[in-house]
Amino acid sequence: MRVLIINNLSSGLRNGAIFDFVRKFSKDSDEVVIRNTDGTTRIEDCLVDACGFDLVVASGGDGTIATVCYELRDSGIPILPFPAGTGNLLATNLDQPDEPFAIAKLAREMLSAEYDLGELRFEGVDGPTTKGFAIISGAGFDATIMENSDRLKETLGPMAYVAAALANPTPTLARFTISLDDTVVKVEGIAVLLLNFAKIYPDISITHANDPRDGMLEVVVLKQHNTVELLPVLIAAFLDREGRFPGRTSALEVFTSKSVRVESDPPLRIQYDGEPANVCTPLEARILPKATRLVITEEEMRRITERERASN
Repeated sequence: MRVLIINNLSSGLRNGAIFDFVRKFSKDSDEVVIRNTDGTTRIEDCLVDACGFDLVVASGGDGTIATVCYELRDSGIPILPFPAGTGNLLATNLDQPDEPFAIAKLAREMLSAEYDLGELRFEGVDGPTTKGFAIISGAGFDATIMENSDRLKETLGPMAYVAAALANPTPTLARFTISLDDTVVKVEGIAVLLLNFAKIYPDISITHANDPRDGMLEVVVLKQHNTVELLPVLIAAFLDREGRFPGRTSALEVFTSKSVRVESDPPLRIQYDGEPANVCTPLEARILPKATRLVITEEEMRRITERERASN
């Protein structure tokens, strides 16, 4: 096999686990190419000849993996997410192992499936900007958490997000105008989330019926007015095993759409897969159906098969 590894040296863990993966994966006649970046070299520039490889391994956080997926969208090249960031939500949603030897086994088995990607458009500091996201994009309180947690990640790891949330007990309440495929919604809240995958922790899912292969974005408005009011929502999400959303119906408003435009008064910060955009709303997004091919576990393949049977 010819394998290309994109290794983000600046990602949260920085523990060199990707080199344990290489040692376990490598066999006679394999060619493994590692291209490192600390943010100086663009990830896109590391992928110029990716079509010549059998597999691309994206080693880093969710932002790194999303960048690789978006750059290789619609190429059909299998991408193996290697969770080396702080939160690693994509690996969480796919129930992927985090041990290098187990991930090497996935790479050899090469089970893969196509997943949707989100495409985000906003006015950046240098003009109109387009970014891809695999999991969640949004504006408001979630973007504030991502921005404020950045300096805490190295010392606190995933708890940096909790610390950043608690440090901002009264998020900005905004009036949102949300343009969906066939309607316009006006609602108040502290954040609008655009979901491709819905799980934010192993046992906490923002919405229950999420399907990252259905060609739709889930648009979720967080309607709480302060951080304390979010706690019952998270507890209910943790307890919700059957999709009944106990205690969440008044806290969240959920829509589905292939495309969306979000305006807010006042303007709110934007984030995509944990990356602060350092600009504010408005934003536009659309779904790119089955635009990326991910290497997955047998269990995830079974879930895909079950969802397809249920929909037929």
